[in-house]
Amino acid sequence: MKYFNLDLVVFLKGIFIGFAMAIPIGPIGIMCIRKTLTEGRLRGLIIGFGAATADLLYGCVAAFGLTVISNTLFNQRIWIRLIGGTLLIFLGIRTFRTHPIDPKIAINNSGILRSYLTTVFLTLTNPLTIFAFIAVFVALGLGHMTGYFSASTLVGGVFIGSSLWFLFLSSGVILFRKKLDIVGLRWVNRIAGILIIVSGIIAIVSLL
Repeated sequence: MKYFNLDLVVFLKGIFIGFAMAIPIGPIGIMCIRKTLTEGRLRGLIIGFGAATADLLYGCVAAFGLTVISNTLFNQRIWIRLIGGTLLIFLGIRTFRTHPIDPKIAINNSGILRSYLTTVFLTLTNPLTIFAFIAVFVALGLGHMTGYFSASTLVGGVFIGSSLWFLFLSSGVILFRKKLDIVGLRWVNRIAGILIIVSGIIAIVSLL
């Protein structure tokens, strides 16, 4: 019973960490909002699950102490962020030029896997996330865990917490979707595209 209570605490801390780490609205949050407004709630959730999956992977590296992977990613961080920044600029341009889908027309859910994998890759292009997880784990007294079960419980909580944030985000945003006409949705694409392009430029400039 004692170990169950300890693992429950670790799990709840993982949920808190995942939720808190996902809250800052960066390019992935912008993509989630834009997809929800222009293509429906499911599309926004797919973006969120992609980000949560990347958080899960980086959380695993931090929780299981996979120093070889973390050191390799850190050493190659310039190339990783350069690729990620370039991809963001490309996605921003494509988003800016995308013609919105009329909210009155049924949405074709093809391409969901591509959206998911793209989001996972984009989120993984910030290897410093690993060290952010390590710092938070240590701050919450999770830096010296022993046992794979406890570590798995922690990263499982991180995934759920991150997913919950994007669930809340897309649920809140969807309330505004029916209030937008095709012109409003076009402006959503343009604004989101500009913000994503700026995020990509910042990612590349930060390497200088």
